[in-house]
This record gives sequence, C-alpha cells and structure tokens, in this order.
Amino acid sequence: MSRVRARGESIRRFILENVQGNPRRITRLAMDRFGVSRQAINAHLGKLVHEGALREKGNTRSRVYELAPILDWHRSYLIAEGPAEDVVWRSDIDPVLGSPPENVRDIWSYGFTEMFNNARDHSAGSAIHVAITKTAVTTEMMIMDDGVGIFRKIQKELNLLDEHHAIFELSKGKLTTDPRYHTGEGIFFTSRMFDKFDILSGGVFFTHEFGDEEDWLLERPQPRDGTAVFMKLNNHTSRTSRRIFEQYTADDDLAFNKTVVPVRLAQYGNDKLISRSQAKRVLARVELFKKVILDFKGVPTIGLAFADEVFRIFPREHPGVELLPINANSEVRRMIVRARAATAGVEGTQGSRPDVSGDNVPKS
Repeated sequence: MSRVRARGESIRRFILENVQGNPRRITRLAMDRFGVSRQAINAHLGKLVHEGALREKGNTRSRVYELAPILDWHRSYLIAEGPAEDVVWRSDIDPVLGSPPENVRDIWSYGFTEMFNNARDHSAGSAIHVAITKTAVTTEMMIMDDGVGIFRKIQKELNLLDEHHAIFELSKGKLTTDPRYHTGEGIFFTSRMFDKFDILSGGVFFTHEFGDEEDWLLERPQPRDGTAVFMKLNNHTSRTSRRIFEQYTADDDLAFNKTVVPVRLAQYGNDKLISRSQAKRVLARVELFKKVILDFKGVPTIGLAFADEVFRIFPREHPGVELLPINANSEVRRMIVRARAATAGVEGTQGSRPDVSGDNVPKS
C-alpha cells in the first residue's frame, strides 16, 4: 500500500471515529490533526458520503456530517411462543451483525442472550422488540419489552425502598429475583462489556459507560411501563469478554468475587451518608464477594456512625471480605481512619483494611 493511500485511509478513519462527537467541527479537527487543507478534508468527506458511510445536512456554510446507518433492522417476538435466546441469536441476530471480529461477536452474543433471556423470563410482558442500527464505526441494539419494568419488579420482590434502591443493588452484581435459575451476573457484566449500556424503565434511567468507575442513575419525568435496554459497541474494539470477567475476580478461577460499589447511589437528594441504616444499605449482600471496592466519588462527607458500621463493625463480622475505599476526599478519609482506629488491637490484622489510595480499582 502506498504512503499516500495509507495516509488517506488514516484521515478517513479519523473522521469516522470522531464525527459523532464533533459533527460541526470535524473538518477543522481533521485539518489540525493531519496538517492538510480544508479542500483535502472536504474531498475525504465527500468520498465517505459517496460510499454511504456518512451523510450530510445543511448548506455549505452550515453543513453537518453524521454517521450514516448501513443497517436498520428490527423484529418483534411473542413471549408466549417461548423463543429461546440462543435460537433467536443463531437464526436472526448473528446473521444480521455480519462478520465482526471474534471478540466483538462474543460480546454481542453474551449481551444479547442475557438481556433477551431476562425479558423473556422476568418481564411478565407479552412481547419483546429488538432493533439494530449499524454504522461504519458502531453498532447499537435495543431490546424492549412491555412488561412490569425491571426496577419495579426487583423493588417489589426483594422488598426494597424504591426503584432507586433497586438500581443500587443491581449495580453491585449478583442480584436476582430467581436464584434457582439465575446467578444475577448478566446485567452486571453486560453493562461493563459495552461502550455504553442503558436501561430505561419506570421512573428511572440507569446508565454505564466503559471506563467509568461508577454507574449513573437519573430520574425520569414521566414513568412508563416496560423495560428498554440499549447497548452500543465499536465494531472494531479490542476488548474481550474474558478480560471483563477477569477484572472482577480475586483469584484464578474466574469466579465473580470482586465488585465495585458506587457509594454515591446510596444518597437520596441532598441527604448525607451519616446513619447506620444507610451504611447497611451500602453493605447489603457485599458478603457475597471476597473483595469489595467502595467508590466514594461524589460523596462529600460521611458520618461517624456510617463509617463505624462500614469500617469497624462489618470487618469484625466478615473477616473474609476485603473492603477497599477509593476516590475518598480528605473529609471522608478522616472519618475512615477514625473508625478504623476505634478497633483496638486489630490494626494490620483485618483483611478489610482499606487502601484509600484507590490504585486497586478495576477499570470497568
């Protein structure tokens, strides 16, 4: 391949990878990145439009470029007919996705089968709708049911405070309303495999982006029935499902025994984390893991009772669980140190002695 051709392909690849976040500035960004003229970049943009990879809107002065879908596919499935997720994957979804790299196919296989199975087994709805949109760079999938809503169902069956509380428990992993047949790992790992993973259900919106150490929860102004799951992945990511599994294991057998708890999600509105009941909410079910990383990002302060329950009482009662706080500011660190100091004679002996530096957090 000639150097000129290779450079041209590099420019076009840069445009495709950056146009979505910079639809009005992509020409200037490409000019600055490669040190070429506006005319040269416009030529590459025109080629991509001609190939169907991009589409343009507006006139010359206000022209905007965006990724053009090269595939728009959708189909509905009746739950009463009992379509198995692996059958739907083999007959419909896998052929639609085409021939992505093996690691990309593995991620889509895991994500689709887990989310489709959840909707079929737990939604109590009548139908599941699947939609796939593919561009030259990314593929997005939506799996939507018309059931009771995942967060509402978890709240009711596990007797939780509200949908907010359901999301908090879901973010820890190993949460299931049917432990006989489900491990509670599907949503946790799926959310961490994809570039972006969203669940829209009831009155709340759950989202996780690859590379973030915590999950986000947003309120919805108009609650709706059913659940919609959105997954997005770069068509050529180097990520592997095995690598994601390895990030949440504390030994060599790939057992799911390490998790990250976004402590911020235990807060309601402007409430501060000060009570033992709030601490117990943070610690609920974490005894299921060997290593628990408590992410204090966005938490301005904690009370002494909260700190005592987390860093003195819990370690005493669960010596086999290692607690590692990260992203704690100076005020939170001061309360953690104070709580640990209250445990006379155990300094240096508890497995849950925290590393406040936060260097051990897995990148999700």
